[in-house]
Amino acid sequence: MDLNLSDEQRLLRESVDRFIAETYHADHRRKSAGDPLGFSPAIWKQFSELGWLALPIAEEYGGLGAGPVETGIVMEAFGRGLVSEPYLSTVVIGAGLIAECGSEAQKQAMLPKVADGSLRLSFAHSERAARFDLSHVETTATPTPDGWIIDGCKTAVLDAHAADQIIVSARLPGGDGAAGDLCLYLVPAGSVGLTMRDYPRLGGGRACNLELTGVRLEPDALIDNGSDALPQIEAVVDRALAALGAEAVGIMQIMFDMTLEYTKVRQQFGKPLSANQVIRHRLADMAMHCDEARSIALRAAVMADAEPVARGRAASGAKAKIGKSARFVAEQSVQLHGAMGVTEELDIGSYFKRLLAFDTLFGGSAHHYRRHAALGGRTPPHA
Repeated sequence: MDLNLSDEQRLLRESVDRFIAETYHADHRRKSAGDPLGFSPAIWKQFSELGWLALPIAEEYGGLGAGPVETGIVMEAFGRGLVSEPYLSTVVIGAGLIAECGSEAQKQAMLPKVADGSLRLSFAHSERAARFDLSHVETTATPTPDGWIIDGCKTAVLDAHAADQIIVSARLPGGDGAAGDLCLYLVPAGSVGLTMRDYPRLGGGRACNLELTGVRLEPDALIDNGSDALPQIEAVVDRALAALGAEAVGIMQIMFDMTLEYTKVRQQFGKPLSANQVIRHRLADMAMHCDEARSIALRAAVMADAEPVARGRAASGAKAKIGKSARFVAEQSVQLHGAMGVTEELDIGSYFKRLLAFDTLFGGSAHHYRRHAALGGRTPPHA
């Protein structure tokens, strides 16, 4: 298997790297953190003009038809810049769910708008009792003569406060009290009965807790592919895990680079820290963890369109391994910077926070070790 980047992929990486280096500095991040949206709409518009929002969307819907590897290239650069724009929630997850589950009319209506930046999406799926189990959904969808009524609560919904449409997962009533099919519904921002409480995420960006009480929707609010949506949700979340892994690799690499440079200039007992053999061993371990994380993140991206068992094992294996490596690199970086590593004056503290947030998104290392093991011995019921 040739894992070298193509000419087009190298050009994409150079373009994104250059934009991030020129735009995402400490002052920009502080300004974005103070914005009620948590990001810059002007930067989002630039993402559209550069074609990044259209990257994974099929060409027939106004996209570029690129794959998970190209998305990973963009996300790794976003990690280096601590980008807080809702790329993951809108482009990777939101557009991915529309492409997987939507009718042809819904794809034609929505995907071009995602590509041109005029539509932002969010995915409301996680619930308090789920413990990262994607099949555990207690939110209900009750059919009515004129549409649907949605009731339930969702937690840690990425970027819902800035979304034009929120994709909400809910279960239909089942026979004899059993749980019915899991379906997806488009809930417009500001719907009557929708209560939203947003809060800052660790490391940048914002998330929300949602309460849906008797939210009435039109019949066409159902994102309908004619079947239970759980297999498609699992596929899109696995692609999101690959993208998040690439973002974490970008953060790990810049933390290592900053720490390496700091140990070269920080003097102790008349010598730079990097002259100490123990410090060199730590730096070597950090470099090794960065390389391992990059390799397994690329594997997850390459396997993102494989059959469900192989895809799930690759995604969970990457999330578990990168989670442990990220924590090691983050802790070593902060420790080698001394007390300054946790101050607001140094960027290293912001990167550290983002890596801690990464470890909890869609399940931590322990959860994904269990999922990886479970997928190894059987075929999932939704494969």
